[in-house]
Amino acid sequence: MKLRTILAIFFSGVALPAISYAQGGIPIETRFPIIESGEWKGPRLPDGQPDVQGHWSNTIANHNNFTDPQGGIPNDPTRRPDSRPRHERAPSRVSDPADGQLPLQPWALEKVKEFQIGFHNPVKEEYIEPLARCAPAGIPKSFYWHGYEISQYPGYVLIQFNSGTRIIHLDNKPPLPENIKLWNGDSRGRWEGNTLIVDVYNHNGKALFGRSGEFVSENAKIQERYIFSDDGKRYNYVAVFDDPAVYTRPFTVTIPARRYTEEDQPHGWHYEVEPANHPAGELIHEHYERICTENNGAFGMPAAKL
Repeated sequence: MKLRTILAIFFSGVALPAISYAQGGIPIETRFPIIESGEWKGPRLPDGQPDVQGHWSNTIANHNNFTDPQGGIPNDPTRRPDSRPRHERAPSRVSDPADGQLPLQPWALEKVKEFQIGFHNPVKEEYIEPLARCAPAGIPKSFYWHGYEISQYPGYVLIQFNSGTRIIHLDNKPPLPENIKLWNGDSRGRWEGNTLIVDVYNHNGKALFGRSGEFVSENAKIQERYIFSDDGKRYNYVAVFDDPAVYTRPFTVTIPARRYTEEDQPHGWHYEVEPANHPAGELIHEHYERICTENNGAFGMPAAKL
């Protein structure tokens, strides 16, 4: 089944009003538009790259639940269940397979289920999500763990996340040796029209997809597509994950994002900025560094009990 057809099953192609309600302080959509790969008609930088610099954040939910983004943390004993039917919440971030579920091998599915129970009573170290210990969010969780800033330079794209940084090389720089493993992997990219295509290798296999516990091994291969709208206001992250050690087949992840500008109010999740001290009085928002302290209050959730 073609990716376009799969996405059409889940998404109507028309965005609903941007803010319908909030989950954990995040305004969220329940559906979002498909953006087709094609010619870039927007502004370009001097080196020819499409100009997509700025502040971005996802539009559907945080990292509580990967396949039911607005459904809350699995097995959370303190949360009242969402009263809306599943089809009225945002679709799974898994856009292929069409059922929205990850094609986990049986042993990996059992490991995920064990985490979803143990997370609420972390009697083992592996039940504590890495973010509670200030580790990078990894791929793909970095794209729905707070907002982030994209900067561009000749030969590379820099993404500054709340929990770490990624450099996407565009300059044919040789890849890292296989024995060097990183939380965000090693990224090599190229532009094709409005789409930044990135191949990612060298994961350390330690990051989780969310508080629902999904993961990939250090041998996973990921091909990402950042598909930008011509007006520069949105993009869709569409990535194919191939990890035969954990999954029975490759699967596709889709995450929508929107741009934030000085026309938006600072927001403690999506748009963590402060007005710059500009001599001419021009309003310029600058992203500030968010310092993480291990188990800082509610951030670590049950981990703070240890």
